[in-house]
Amino acid sequence: MTKNVLVAYGTTNGSTAEIAETIAEVLRKDGLTAEASPARAVPSAAAYDAVVVGGGLYAGRWHKDTRRFVRRHGKALAERPLWFFSSGPLDPSASERDIPPVPGVKKAMVRLDAREHVTFGGCLEEGAKGWVARMILRSGKGGDFRDFERIETWAARIGHELTS
Repeated sequence: MTKNVLVAYGTTNGSTAEIAETIAEVLRKDGLTAEASPARAVPSAAAYDAVVVGGGLYAGRWHKDTRRFVRRHGKALAERPLWFFSSGPLDPSASERDIPPVPGVKKAMVRLDAREHVTFGGCLEEGAKGWVARMILRSGKGGDFRDFERIETWAARIGHELTS
């Protein structure tokens, strides 16, 4: 049985980290050892039996830490069960329909034989870092669009697949 799962993430303001922590928590409830960690802080993906990688979407691309993680650890990722997630839409669209991966993520999925990708809603609230984030908030388009029930359901599917 797969026991040790890494949930690596790239985030700017912390909302993707909260998604990753939720995924790890659900996997632990399924009896797995699961650790959520910033992608930039992971020395080796080879130490894990399975990996979930997620990143916030910025201008149609995954967070830079997530992109670097996937490049740096590609060989190890290709050798174990792998799932991807993205967070980003600042509207309810991610809960209403399946949003395909952005082109760079799709390319990594194919190259590394990832099992699945899902896009979750994003979160951008007052105090967010970055000029673009402040402009989005000023225009009234911020908010929290993460659907934690959907995130937990997806994580439970991964847990079931790893424990079956």
